[in-house]
Amino acid sequence: MKFEKIVNKLDFLSNGNSLVDNKKCELEITGVSSITEAKTGHLSYIEGPKFASMISKTSASALILPPDKKLQEEATERGILWLTTSETRLAFAHAIKLFYQPFRPAPGIDSTSIIHPSVKIGENVFIGPHTIIQQDSVIEDEVCIQGNVVIYPEVIIGNNTLLHANCTIHERTQIGNNCVIHSGAVIGAEGFGFVPIAEGWFKMEQSGFVSLGNNVEIGCNSAIDRPAVGTTRIENNTKIDNLVHVAHNCNIGESCAFAAQVGLAGGVKVGKRVILAGQVGVANQVSIGDGAIATAQTGIASNINSGEVVSSSPAIDNKLYLKASAIYKRLPEMYKILRNLQKK
Repeated sequence: MKFEKIVNKLDFLSNGNSLVDNKKCELEITGVSSITEAKTGHLSYIEGPKFASMISKTSASALILPPDKKLQEEATERGILWLTTSETRLAFAHAIKLFYQPFRPAPGIDSTSIIHPSVKIGENVFIGPHTIIQQDSVIEDEVCIQGNVVIYPEVIIGNNTLLHANCTIHERTQIGNNCVIHSGAVIGAEGFGFVPIAEGWFKMEQSGFVSLGNNVEIGCNSAIDRPAVGTTRIENNTKIDNLVHVAHNCNIGESCAFAAQVGLAGGVKVGKRVILAGQVGVANQVSIGDGAIATAQTGIASNINSGEVVSSSPAIDNKLYLKASAIYKRLPEMYKILRNLQKK
């Protein structure tokens, strides 16, 4: 693809894109790559001055650069084509789409699939080998269901949603449009509901259901549980990584992002645009406000206000945590000084 064409495609993200000269504008770009692995003909990007040293080392033929004159001059000196935008990573994400599209099979229903006669199937649907779809489910237009997927009764799968191989969708689950459910994910399984009795535990049946909004993505081997009553809800545009557990009756707002191994106990309420980094744990019935961030391995046992950034377990303000962390490695020395003072 000509570099000029790439520039035109990404023009909506650029603020004054620039080329070395009009002739090199015709240079053929053959692919995209990280700046450390880029070869001649590749397009790459850097996010800021922190990575400035990479310009002198890279073999990339073109770069997406931030609006930094020093970086742009260095690229020009090396004969590297470039365009500029304040959203370099976003521009690179769009550039990848120009060269790569995920595999999507042509519409059709594999002969080995088992589909109950009451199931309603829309137009241009693909249903892969050994898939099972049980009674009264609805599969809307443009849905792609890969092999070995099991869909329980009364499930609704929205338009253009993709279910990867070996995921399981339990009864009465509702999945919106343009969602992606990755391999091994289980949506709508029974929540962990048991009542203590003298003999041990009495099982509380989980009669509720799970509802996913539009553009939701659930990673591999994640579990979203249904409640005893009511709904476990994940709103539009939320992205959930691999190995995440969302327990019964949780309510997760729009545009959240949960990294791998996050665990939410029952009844947790999460606002909009919340980020939970890897291995964050959230206790039962906790509320997290809009825009809050929890860094990796944070343990959240009480409510978090909107916009707060928290760390550690139990969770404390991130700035306080950083100060405490700086002191932590000095504790043996400080203890020694304290002992000497006590002796005196």
